[in-house]
Amino acid sequence: MKIDWDRRTCARRGHATYAPDDPRLRARLHARTALGDAWRCLRCGDFALGEPQSSGPADDAPLVPRGKVLRDLFILRFLALERAVRGVFIVLVAVAVWKFSNSQDAVRRLFNEYLDVLRPVFRHFHYDLDHSPVVGTIQKTFGYRHSTLLLVATLLLAYALIEIVEAVGLWYAKRWAEYLTVVATAAFLPLEVYELTEHISGLKIATLVLNVLAVVYIVVAKRLFGVRGGRKAFEEERHSASLLEVEESAGLEHSRA
Repeated sequence: MKIDWDRRTCARRGHATYAPDDPRLRARLHARTALGDAWRCLRCGDFALGEPQSSGPADDAPLVPRGKVLRDLFILRFLALERAVRGVFIVLVAVAVWKFSNSQDAVRRLFNEYLDVLRPVFRHFHYDLDHSPVVGTIQKTFGYRHSTLLLVATLLLAYALIEIVEAVGLWYAKRWAEYLTVVATAAFLPLEVYELTEHISGLKIATLVLNVLAVVYIVVAKRLFGVRGGRKAFEEERHSASLLEVEESAGLEHSRA
């Protein structure tokens, strides 16, 4: 089922109306009804009762996202939420590593105490905790130096900061954020592929596929790095989507006829 992004957005945010100074355009965007004046929405094209939100020269009309631009904005905000959730999670991990580095000996003793209690229980089910890969990995972390753990926590916080900055920029559809997202995501793709060679899991595969699709989509849809004409072509496409410009073109063509 095809989604009408224009009306969907107007239903949530309200219509975007504008009264141009040009009498020809003003007449095409204005209608008189029994209930009062109505102005055509620049986003969905429907007429909305009431005064226009703003007025002025046609060249100063607001560039209202509509159609494909709105769809792209929805996808960017989905990616922004995903980045924000990931950033918050990484911050929590960094805090946990930092706290662990400050009480490493206490955590080791507590872990060994629980291990002694659980060892007979797992032995009953024929599972040897002393040769468990998970237990072995945890025990290795106890051997890391305090300075190493602090470095890990710092790197995790830096990575989380990048994710959160990406999230904010993508939410507001900033072009610099799109570049940052593509570069940062692409830089970690080799690491994600390497992790799959070590251990395959559904979550890792889903993360890799999502990141690859995000990189390809943003580069192609937003015409980054000169793709499909680059920034100039992107701005021209977005500007030509303005309903007011469509109305202006139609009026000029009509006058020429």
